[in-house]
Amino acid sequence: MKKTNNKKKNQSNFSKLSLFQPQKYKFKKKCPLSGKGAPVIDYKNINLLKKYISENGKILPSRITSVSQKKQRQLTLSIKRARNLALI
Repeated sequence: MKKTNNKKKNQSNFSKLSLFQPQKYKFKKKCPLSGKGAPVIDYKNINLLKKYISENGKILPSRITSVSQKKQRQLTLSIKRARNLALI
């Protein structure tokens, strides 16, 4: 009898899991532009800026690149400056 109870419990736990339910635990990556040894965001650093621009020339959002909000603002400002100066 105990085995059947365990099976029912396991089945009920697995039936609760779904791809469409919100996840309880989301693991966010650390910001690649923060911390020790991180590159400085500057409009002259074209190689860095190209990593955060799509093929069409749009700025990638922070949810994709996992960049912090503060660094995302600096990044967008430097990308726009580089565009105005025709560096990108």
